[in-house]
Amino acid sequence: MKQFNVQQNEAGQRLDKLLVKILNKAPKSFIYKMLRKKNITLNGNKADGSEKLALQDEIKLFLSDETISLFSEVIETTTVEHDLSIIYEDQHILILNKPLGILSQKAEKEDVSIVEHIISYLLSTNQITKEQLASFKPAVCNRLDRNTGGVLIAGKSLLGLQEMARLLKDRSLGKYYLCIVKGKIEKQERIEGYLYKDENKNQVKIYPTQMDNTEYICTEYEPIAYAEHKYTLLKVKLITGKSHQIRAHLASIGHPIIGDYKYGDQKTNHFFKTNYELSSQLLHSYQMIFPTIEGELSYLSGQSFTAELPEQFEKIKKDLFGEASI
Repeated sequence: MKQFNVQQNEAGQRLDKLLVKILNKAPKSFIYKMLRKKNITLNGNKADGSEKLALQDEIKLFLSDETISLFSEVIETTTVEHDLSIIYEDQHILILNKPLGILSQKAEKEDVSIVEHIISYLLSTNQITKEQLASFKPAVCNRLDRNTGGVLIAGKSLLGLQEMARLLKDRSLGKYYLCIVKGKIEKQERIEGYLYKDENKNQVKIYPTQMDNTEYICTEYEPIAYAEHKYTLLKVKLITGKSHQIRAHLASIGHPIIGDYKYGDQKTNHFFKTNYELSSQLLHSYQMIFPTIEGELSYLSGQSFTAELPEQFEKIKKDLFGEASI
Protein backbone atom coordinates (compact mmCIF):
# COMPACT_ATOMS: atom_id res chain seq x y z
CA MET A 1 0.00 0.00 0.00
CA LYS A 2 1.19 3.49 -0.85
CA GLN A 3 -0.20 6.67 0.66
CA PHE A 4 0.61 10.28 -0.17
CA ASN A 5 -0.85 13.76 0.06
CA VAL A 6 -1.42 16.09 -2.86
CA GLN A 7 1.26 18.79 -3.13
CA GLN A 8 1.09 22.26 -4.66
CA ASN A 9 2.12 21.17 -8.17
CA GLU A 10 -0.41 18.33 -8.14
CA ALA A 11 -3.43 20.29 -6.88
CA GLY A 12 -5.99 21.68 -9.29
CA GLN A 13 -5.95 18.73 -11.69
CA ARG A 14 -8.22 15.69 -11.99
CA LEU A 15 -7.41 12.62 -9.95
CA ASP A 16 -7.19 10.38 -13.02
CA LYS A 17 -4.70 12.76 -14.67
CA LEU A 18 -2.41 12.53 -11.66
CA LEU A 19 -2.76 8.74 -11.43
CA VAL A 20 -1.71 8.41 -15.09
CA LYS A 21 1.49 10.29 -14.21
CA ILE A 22 2.20 8.22 -11.10
CA LEU A 23 1.33 4.86 -12.67
CA ASN A 24 2.81 5.92 -15.97
CA LYS A 25 3.18 2.39 -17.39
CA ALA A 26 -0.31 1.22 -16.44
CA PRO A 27 -3.15 1.11 -18.99
CA LYS A 28 -5.87 3.62 -18.21
CA SER A 29 -8.30 0.72 -18.04
CA PHE A 30 -6.32 -0.68 -15.09
CA ILE A 31 -6.44 2.66 -13.25
CA TYR A 32 -10.21 2.99 -13.69
CA LYS A 33 -10.70 -0.63 -12.63
CA MET A 34 -8.72 0.03 -9.42
CA LEU A 35 -10.88 3.09 -8.77
CA ARG A 36 -14.10 1.12 -9.27
CA LYS A 37 -12.88 -1.64 -6.92
CA LYS A 38 -11.85 0.98 -4.34
CA ASN A 39 -8.22 -0.17 -4.56
CA ILE A 40 -7.45 3.51 -5.10
CA THR A 41 -9.22 5.95 -2.78
CA LEU A 42 -9.39 9.70 -2.33
CA ASN A 43 -9.67 10.94 1.25
CA GLY A 44 -10.80 7.45 2.29
CA ASN A 45 -13.69 7.40 -0.17
CA LYS A 46 -14.42 5.74 -3.49
CA ALA A 47 -13.59 7.96 -6.45
CA ASP A 48 -14.21 7.79 -10.21
CA GLY A 49 -11.19 9.87 -11.30
CA SER A 50 -13.00 13.03 -12.32
CA GLU A 51 -12.52 14.68 -8.90
CA LYS A 52 -10.51 17.89 -8.88
CA LEU A 53 -7.68 17.61 -6.39
CA ALA A 54 -7.03 20.06 -3.56
CA LEU A 55 -3.85 20.63 -1.58
CA GLN A 56 -3.23 17.88 0.99
CA ASP A 57 -5.94 15.55 -0.36
CA GLU A 58 -5.05 12.00 0.69
CA ILE A 59 -4.61 9.36 -1.99
CA LYS A 60 -4.15 5.69 -1.09
CA LEU A 61 -3.09 2.95 -3.48
CA PHE A 62 -4.07 -0.45 -2.03
CA LEU A 63 -1.65 -2.19 -4.38
CA SER A 64 1.37 -4.36 -3.69
CA ASP A 65 4.82 -2.81 -3.91
CA GLU A 66 5.51 -5.14 -6.85
CA THR A 67 2.45 -3.90 -8.75
CA ILE A 68 3.30 -0.25 -8.08
CA SER A 69 6.88 -0.86 -9.19
CA LEU A 70 5.72 -2.69 -12.33
CA PHE A 71 3.47 0.18 -13.40
CA SER A 72 5.70 3.08 -12.31
CA GLU A 73 8.62 3.93 -14.59
CA VAL A 74 11.28 6.08 -12.96
CA ILE A 75 11.64 9.40 -14.78
CA GLU A 76 15.15 9.57 -16.18
CA THR A 77 16.67 13.04 -16.28
CA THR A 78 19.43 14.05 -18.65
CA THR A 79 22.32 15.41 -16.62
CA VAL A 80 23.60 18.61 -18.21
CA GLU A 81 25.77 21.46 -17.06
CA HIS A 82 22.98 23.98 -16.94
CA ASP A 83 23.83 27.32 -18.50
CA LEU A 84 20.89 29.66 -18.16
CA SER A 85 20.70 33.39 -18.74
CA ILE A 86 17.95 34.16 -16.22
CA ILE A 87 16.03 37.41 -16.69
CA TYR A 88 13.49 36.83 -13.91
CA GLU A 89 12.52 34.08 -11.49
CA ASP A 90 9.91 33.46 -8.81
CA GLN A 91 8.26 30.36 -7.34
CA HIS A 92 5.96 29.93 -10.36
CA ILE A 93 7.83 31.01 -13.50
CA LEU A 94 11.30 31.37 -14.93
CA ILE A 95 12.03 33.87 -17.72
CA LEU A 96 15.17 33.21 -19.75
CA ASN A 97 17.17 34.68 -22.60
CA LYS A 98 17.40 31.53 -24.74
CA PRO A 99 20.67 31.31 -26.64
CA LEU A 100 20.91 30.47 -30.31
CA GLY A 101 21.43 26.86 -31.29
CA ILE A 102 19.39 25.14 -28.59
CA LEU A 103 15.93 23.61 -28.93
CA SER A 104 13.03 24.90 -26.84
CA GLN A 105 11.77 21.32 -26.51
CA LYS A 106 13.05 17.91 -27.58
CA ALA A 107 12.38 16.87 -31.15
CA GLU A 108 14.02 13.47 -30.69
CA LYS A 109 14.47 11.37 -27.55
CA GLU A 110 18.23 11.92 -27.46
CA ASP A 111 17.97 15.72 -27.86
CA VAL A 112 19.04 18.07 -25.08
CA SER A 113 16.74 21.09 -25.06
CA ILE A 114 16.42 24.14 -22.84
CA VAL A 115 13.96 22.09 -20.74
CA GLU A 116 16.78 19.74 -19.66
CA HIS A 117 18.86 22.77 -18.65
CA ILE A 118 15.93 24.12 -16.64
CA ILE A 119 15.31 20.83 -14.85
CA SER A 120 19.02 20.44 -14.11
CA TYR A 121 19.05 23.96 -12.66
CA LEU A 122 15.98 23.32 -10.48
CA LEU A 123 17.40 20.00 -9.22
CA SER A 124 20.79 21.53 -8.41
CA THR A 125 19.19 24.42 -6.50
CA ASN A 126 16.88 22.02 -4.58
CA GLN A 127 13.73 23.58 -6.01
CA ILE A 128 12.46 20.18 -7.16
CA THR A 129 13.34 16.54 -6.53
CA LYS A 130 13.60 13.61 -8.92
CA GLU A 131 10.63 12.02 -7.12
CA GLN A 132 8.49 15.08 -7.78
CA LEU A 133 9.27 14.89 -11.49
CA ALA A 134 7.05 11.79 -11.66
CA SER A 135 3.91 13.87 -11.06
CA PHE A 136 5.01 17.28 -12.32
CA LYS A 137 7.59 18.30 -14.89
CA PRO A 138 8.56 21.94 -15.46
CA ALA A 139 8.15 22.98 -19.09
CA VAL A 140 8.51 25.91 -21.45
CA CYS A 141 5.34 27.88 -22.16
CA ASN A 142 6.27 29.49 -25.49
CA ARG A 143 8.55 28.06 -28.16
CA LEU A 144 11.35 29.58 -30.19
CA ASP A 145 13.06 28.04 -33.21
CA ARG A 146 16.50 26.55 -32.56
CA ASN A 147 18.19 29.53 -34.25
CA THR A 148 15.98 32.19 -32.68
CA GLY A 149 17.03 33.45 -29.27
CA GLY A 150 15.43 35.67 -26.67
CA VAL A 151 12.65 35.75 -24.12
CA LEU A 152 11.41 32.29 -23.17
CA ILE A 153 9.01 31.58 -20.29
CA ALA A 154 9.05 28.33 -18.32
CA GLY A 155 6.55 27.17 -15.73
CA LYS A 156 8.10 26.03 -12.43
CA SER A 157 4.73 25.21 -10.90
CA LEU A 158 1.43 23.86 -12.17
CA LEU A 159 -0.17 27.25 -11.51
CA GLY A 160 2.60 28.98 -13.44
CA LEU A 161 2.17 26.66 -16.42
CA GLN A 162 -1.62 27.00 -16.40
CA GLU A 163 -1.62 30.79 -16.11
CA MET A 164 1.01 31.29 -18.84
CA ALA A 165 -0.90 28.88 -21.12
CA ARG A 166 -4.06 30.94 -20.56
CA LEU A 167 -2.31 34.23 -21.41
CA LEU A 168 -0.81 32.75 -24.56
CA LYS A 169 -4.12 31.23 -25.63
CA ASP A 170 -6.13 34.43 -25.17
CA ARG A 171 -3.32 36.45 -26.85
CA SER A 172 -3.17 39.00 -24.05
CA LEU A 173 0.56 38.51 -23.45
CA GLY A 174 2.51 41.07 -25.49
CA LYS A 175 5.22 39.28 -27.52
CA TYR A 176 7.67 41.54 -29.36
CA TYR A 177 10.53 40.57 -31.68
CA LEU A 178 13.34 42.44 -33.38
CA CYS A 179 14.53 41.48 -36.83
CA ILE A 180 16.43 42.90 -39.78
CA VAL A 181 14.76 42.38 -43.14
CA LYS A 182 15.66 42.96 -46.75
CA GLY A 183 14.18 46.09 -48.33
CA LYS A 184 12.56 49.23 -46.94
CA ILE A 185 9.35 48.99 -44.94
CA GLU A 186 8.00 52.49 -44.55
CA LYS A 187 4.97 52.18 -42.32
CA GLN A 188 3.51 50.30 -39.38
CA GLU A 189 1.14 47.59 -40.53
CA ARG A 190 -0.93 44.60 -39.47
CA ILE A 191 -0.89 41.67 -41.89
CA GLU A 192 -3.04 38.55 -41.90
CA GLY A 193 -2.98 35.27 -43.73
CA TYR A 194 -3.30 31.49 -43.48
CA LEU A 195 -0.41 29.17 -42.72
CA TYR A 196 0.05 25.62 -43.91
CA LYS A 197 2.83 23.50 -42.40
CA ASP A 198 4.49 20.65 -44.26
CA GLU A 199 5.50 18.43 -41.35
CA ASN A 200 7.79 16.29 -43.48
CA LYS A 201 9.84 19.27 -44.69
CA ASN A 202 9.36 21.32 -41.50
CA GLN A 203 8.45 24.24 -43.73
CA VAL A 204 5.39 26.45 -43.98
CA LYS A 205 3.56 28.28 -46.74
CA ILE A 206 1.44 31.41 -46.40
CA TYR A 207 -1.82 31.86 -48.30
CA PRO A 208 -3.96 35.04 -48.52
CA THR A 209 -7.19 33.07 -48.11
CA GLN A 210 -8.16 30.03 -46.11
CA MET A 211 -7.23 26.68 -47.64
CA ASP A 212 -7.48 23.08 -46.45
CA ASN A 213 -5.37 22.41 -43.33
CA THR A 214 -4.36 26.06 -42.89
CA GLU A 215 -4.42 28.13 -39.71
CA TYR A 216 -5.15 31.84 -39.36
CA ILE A 217 -2.14 34.04 -38.57
CA CYS A 218 -1.76 37.70 -37.70
CA THR A 219 1.46 39.71 -37.44
CA GLU A 220 2.04 43.40 -36.69
CA TYR A 221 5.25 45.25 -37.45
CA GLU A 222 6.75 48.71 -37.06
CA PRO A 223 9.90 50.02 -38.78
CA ILE A 224 12.55 51.33 -36.37
CA ALA A 225 15.41 52.35 -38.68
CA TYR A 226 16.63 52.09 -42.28
CA ALA A 227 19.96 51.38 -43.95
CA GLU A 228 19.52 53.30 -47.21
CA HIS A 229 16.82 51.41 -49.09
CA LYS A 230 18.40 48.00 -48.55
CA TYR A 231 17.46 46.95 -45.01
CA THR A 232 14.95 47.73 -42.28
CA LEU A 233 15.23 47.19 -38.53
CA LEU A 234 11.78 45.97 -37.62
CA LYS A 235 9.88 45.57 -34.36
CA VAL A 236 7.31 42.80 -34.72
CA LYS A 237 4.36 42.04 -32.48
CA LEU A 238 3.25 38.43 -32.70
CA ILE A 239 -0.55 38.27 -32.45
CA THR A 240 -0.90 34.58 -33.21
CA GLY A 241 2.00 32.25 -32.54
CA LYS A 242 2.40 29.61 -35.22
CA SER A 243 5.49 27.71 -36.34
CA HIS A 244 7.87 29.90 -38.44
CA GLN A 245 5.14 32.56 -38.59
CA ILE A 246 7.26 35.72 -38.54
CA ARG A 247 9.89 34.35 -40.93
CA ALA A 248 7.44 33.05 -43.52
CA HIS A 249 4.96 35.91 -43.20
CA LEU A 250 7.59 38.60 -43.81
CA ALA A 251 9.09 36.61 -46.68
CA SER A 252 5.62 36.31 -48.25
CA ILE A 253 5.37 40.12 -48.55
CA GLY A 254 8.84 40.44 -50.08
CA HIS A 255 10.82 41.30 -46.94
CA PRO A 256 12.65 38.14 -45.83
CA ILE A 257 14.71 38.17 -42.66
CA ILE A 258 18.46 38.38 -43.19
CA GLY A 259 20.21 35.09 -42.51
CA ASP A 260 17.08 33.00 -42.98
CA TYR A 261 18.18 30.16 -45.25
CA LYS A 262 14.75 28.53 -45.35
CA TYR A 263 12.61 31.50 -46.39
CA GLY A 264 15.17 34.19 -47.16
CA ASP A 265 17.00 35.76 -50.07
CA GLN A 266 20.12 33.70 -50.77
CA LYS A 267 22.13 36.53 -52.37
CA THR A 268 21.56 38.70 -49.29
CA ASN A 269 22.34 35.79 -46.99
CA HIS A 270 25.58 35.12 -48.86
CA PHE A 271 26.70 38.73 -48.36
CA PHE A 272 26.20 38.55 -44.59
CA LYS A 273 27.71 35.08 -44.42
CA THR A 274 30.84 36.39 -46.18
CA ASN A 275 31.13 39.64 -44.23
CA TYR A 276 29.87 38.62 -40.78
CA GLU A 277 30.01 34.81 -40.81
CA LEU A 278 26.26 34.92 -40.18
CA SER A 279 24.67 31.47 -40.17
CA SER A 280 21.27 32.10 -38.54
CA GLN A 281 18.35 34.47 -39.02
CA LEU A 282 18.48 37.92 -37.45
CA LEU A 283 15.31 37.37 -35.43
CA HIS A 284 15.21 37.82 -31.66
CA SER A 285 12.42 37.46 -29.10
CA TYR A 286 13.07 40.86 -27.60
CA GLN A 287 10.36 41.66 -25.08
CA MET A 288 7.29 40.35 -23.26
CA ILE A 289 4.75 42.57 -21.54
CA PHE A 290 2.23 41.04 -19.16
CA PRO A 291 -1.41 42.18 -19.16
CA THR A 292 -3.47 42.72 -16.03
CA ILE A 293 -3.64 39.38 -14.20
CA GLU A 294 -6.08 38.41 -11.49
CA GLY A 295 -5.34 36.00 -8.67
CA GLU A 296 -2.11 34.66 -7.25
CA LEU A 297 0.09 35.87 -10.12
CA SER A 298 -1.33 39.41 -10.10
CA TYR A 299 2.10 40.75 -9.14
CA LEU A 300 3.15 40.20 -12.77
CA SER A 301 0.51 42.63 -14.06
CA GLY A 302 2.02 45.21 -16.41
CA GLN A 303 5.57 43.97 -15.96
CA SER A 304 7.90 44.01 -18.94
CA PHE A 305 10.90 41.72 -19.50
CA THR A 306 13.56 42.29 -22.14
CA ALA A 307 16.30 40.01 -23.51
CA GLU A 308 19.57 41.47 -24.74
CA LEU A 309 20.44 40.89 -28.38
CA PRO A 310 23.09 38.29 -29.23
CA GLU A 311 26.51 39.84 -29.80
CA GLN A 312 26.53 39.19 -33.54
CA PHE A 313 23.03 40.63 -34.01
CA GLU A 314 24.04 43.73 -32.02
CA LYS A 315 27.15 44.28 -34.15
CA ILE A 316 25.25 44.02 -37.43
CA LYS A 317 22.53 46.32 -36.10
CA LYS A 318 25.10 48.98 -35.15
CA ASP A 319 26.98 48.66 -38.44
CA LEU A 320 23.78 49.10 -40.45
CA PHE A 321 21.73 51.50 -38.34
CA GLY A 322 24.16 53.15 -35.93
CA GLU A 323 22.78 53.80 -32.46
CA ALA A 324 19.14 53.45 -33.47
CA SER A 325 16.95 53.44 -30.37
CA ILE A 326 14.41 50.68 -29.97
